[in-house]
Amino acid sequence: MRKEAWKKRKMNKLILTLCLFCSPLYADITHKFKNPSFSGIGTGAHYLTIENQEHSRKKSIEDALDAAAASAEREANNTTLAKFIRNLESRIYAQMSKQLVESMFSNDTAARYGSFVLEGSTVTYEVITNADGSEYIKMTITDAEGSSTVIEIPVGSGYFGSDPDGNG
Repeated sequence: MRKEAWKKRKMNKLILTLCLFCSPLYADITHKFKNPSFSGIGTGAHYLTIENQEHSRKKSIEDALDAAAASAEREANNTTLAKFIRNLESRIYAQMSKQLVESMFSNDTAARYGSFVLEGSTVTYEVITNADGSEYIKMTITDAEGSSTVIEIPVGSGYFGSDPDGNG
């Protein structure tokens, strides 16, 4: 009985093997590329991702260059010579503005009009007397492009730096 069972099992294996080799095998094997550039599936998103990465790299390079240029400019402005020049210019402009104010508001020999050019801008001033006898200084500043700024400064009012009634 054992021998017959063994023969039967062997025969079943043989039949199965013959069936597999003799009958045509059908298998559905399809190949798909994983890269969207080849398969076309998700290509738009793939291209947008690549474009975004390129843009991010370019932006980071531009930002690094801008930061380096700003750092170099700050460093150049903080040299001892640059600080000295800024301080000297500031004092010269302060002295010029002091002399201008003194000549406009002087009680003895006040200038009634005048004009000068400062870094391409023309500054013109003139003392104007109103019908009621009050005076004001009309200062016009015209830049190199032609746009003007007009400042009207009252004269003899406000009592800046003095006692209005003279009692101290």
